[in-house]
Amino acid sequence: MDYIFQFGAILDSLPRLLAGAKLTVMLTVATMLGGVVIGILGAIGRMFGPPPIRAALTVYVETIRNTPFLIQLFLIYFGLPSLGIVLSPTWAALIGMTVNCGAYAIEIIRSGIVSIPPGHLEAGRALAFRTRDIIRHIVLFPAMRVALPALGSQFVLVMLGSSVVSTIATEELTAVGHLLETETFRPFEVYIVVTILYVAIAFAMKAMFAGIGHFYFNRRGGL
Repeated sequence: MDYIFQFGAILDSLPRLLAGAKLTVMLTVATMLGGVVIGILGAIGRMFGPPPIRAALTVYVETIRNTPFLIQLFLIYFGLPSLGIVLSPTWAALIGMTVNCGAYAIEIIRSGIVSIPPGHLEAGRALAFRTRDIIRHIVLFPAMRVALPALGSQFVLVMLGSSVVSTIATEELTAVGHLLETETFRPFEVYIVVTILYVAIAFAMKAMFAGIGHFYFNRRGGL
């Protein structure tokens, strides 16, 4: 093996890679926030909503979970202009990632709600709590505590899956790496550095969710 590693050109372009990594993190954080909101509202709708709402949410969840993210992204970026809605690559990526993540978050949070002992809900009804009060005071905290590990893993997958948005010219980490590879002709070195950056982001996210679980849920205890 005569291959000689040459990281000089890649390290000179490290600011560009870090800018791509920053966009990846920003997209992921925004997707996480939107996904949690969709997940909470959607899970509540599937568990406590009227039949039409439950049916609509079921269609949404099953459609997103059973189609490729790339197709969903193409529908948003290439399909919506046919209807007169033109989005920038970054906005199309953010909307696509959020819509995709929200469907998975709904099912994860719903599983947390299902794990709540039925007796807790019956006690709330026996105390004449309204549905919204049962959701607020009895359901949300234990459901989110149960769902947090799975949500954390899902959000890491969202971050890693953000590489797909490079196909619509969103200049996140993978897209910048590809550009550098075409400029330097050093693919091995480029993607080694890109891999290191993805691993660093993933471990930072895992540490963040571990901290949230410890300081917000474990220290507060549960029902």
